[in-house]
Amino acid sequence: MTKAPALLPEGLRDRLPAQAEAASRVTRALVDAMRAHGYGRVSPPLAEFRETLGGNDERAARDLFRFTDPVSQRTLALRPDITRQVGRIATSLLAHAPRPLRLCYAGQVVKLRASQLRPAREMLQVGAELIGSDSVAAAREIVSVAIDALDAGGIGRVTIDFTLPDVVDLLAAGPLPITADLQMLRDELDAKDAGALARIGAEAYLPLLRATGPFDRAIADLRAFDTAGVLTSRIDALEEIAAPIRGRADLTLDPTERHGFAYQSWFGFQIFVPGQGDAIGRGGGYAIPVGDDQEEPAVGFSLYPDPLIDEGLGVERDSERRIFLPLGHDPALAASLRADGWQTVAALTDADEAARLGCGFTLGPEGPIAA
Repeated sequence: MTKAPALLPEGLRDRLPAQAEAASRVTRALVDAMRAHGYGRVSPPLAEFRETLGGNDERAARDLFRFTDPVSQRTLALRPDITRQVGRIATSLLAHAPRPLRLCYAGQVVKLRASQLRPAREMLQVGAELIGSDSVAAAREIVSVAIDALDAGGIGRVTIDFTLPDVVDLLAAGPLPITADLQMLRDELDAKDAGALARIGAEAYLPLLRATGPFDRAIADLRAFDTAGVLTSRIDALEEIAAPIRGRADLTLDPTERHGFAYQSWFGFQIFVPGQGDAIGRGGGYAIPVGDDQEEPAVGFSLYPDPLIDEGLGVERDSERRIFLPLGHDPALAASLRADGWQTVAALTDADEAARLGCGFTLGPEGPIAA
């Protein structure tokens, strides 16, 4: 009989020991950095009722991997994002907790479809949410916490790209009204298509395309463009948010960027790492539905470190702290080594060897001996 190949669905994969250990190590470093700022960790379930994961929202439903629960006979979905679950916890189980409420999380998410830049459908998501405020002070904190977490995770210097998700709405409702469809205007600005803007009669918005790039130059161009002062508070806020992280990250501005910011309110940011085509993180201000047409403000960010882990982030040479225990070794000495952070690999037969089992050391009568 021919053995069936061990195939996995497209976009899903196994992690072998080195990568699995690295993922655990990076996750712990990221979460510990958030907890150091007072963010308590929550752990929502992998699957929930479709409605609570956004199943009634056409845009959100596109990412839902749905199936029927044999117990309740209702439609469940695997979570494509943990942020919405944290919002549910904050407005139900923690509805009466003092605000601002600081929560963090780490776990796997599953998307129905992958993107060209990120072909994986299952990925690690780690993040933090500050619930109860979307003020400038809250935004400053959440961006600073993101940088601290990235530093702790060993991710290195990153680029923070700021955006203003509501900039088109503010301008269209004020000094720059437009007859074209507002969503079309947003799409053409997001695509940086100057010709399309001219075709829909939105030439007045062309300077926004130039207010893009290194933060200081772009913010100056945006301020010069804002002759009516409609964006003054937004521009001032961005400069305040950027101040604490100057020198810790490269800063850029793209005020009309909308990709990945469907639900952000007045500010957003993406996190880029050299060599990665797609952002490894996104964040910003948003609102959590509470019920009866009420909302609670919040700011937060999510990190997706899988591509960096795949490239070796967090991977350590196990052989440097991996010791072979020959037959008849001293169990007490072996236990003390494990307590000191060593990995011990015990021989089962005389044929077992340190090198073959990936050990850089062998336990001798008095302690470790280089193999």
